[in-house]
Amino acid sequence: MAKSTKPITETSSITAKAMLIRPWQESDRPFLRTLYLHARRDAWPWLDSAAWQLEDFDAAILDEEIWVAVQDGHRLGFASVWTNDNFLHNLFVDPQYQSLGVGHMLLEHVQKTFTSTGALKCLVKNTRAIAFYQRHGWHIEATGNSPEGEYYLMHYRLG
Repeated sequence: MAKSTKPITETSSITAKAMLIRPWQESDRPFLRTLYLHARRDAWPWLDSAAWQLEDFDAAILDEEIWVAVQDGHRLGFASVWTNDNFLHNLFVDPQYQSLGVGHMLLEHVQKTFTSTGALKCLVKNTRAIAFYQRHGWHIEATGNSPEGEYYLMHYRLG
């Protein structure tokens, strides 16, 4: 097979560079704590974040499988899943790397780990996230209430 002689063109998109989705390591904890705190403040500006702290991350990922998006040594985001329920509990991308394909890569990786219908809860006021999940094949199944406000229960059906 002949090699292409077309020149390779650089683009500014992060997806043009090698991004790795890997299992989390304990050494990720300090950075992911900070990312989790800042990304929630960015995603949910209507909530009072005064009492939020770095350690909230530890409780949010307890007993979950965690995947980290990394590029050039930088942690860009993470997703955490309750694997027994195929439940996507957290998906957060560093605000400075949003809309560049990081969330897409994390979500696609997580969806490949599902053994049956996937589920997640997304706050109704988080219209940007709802649109993101719907673009990736998730469907609103029901509504509910949480301390943070009304949420949608969304499902992703395999195949």
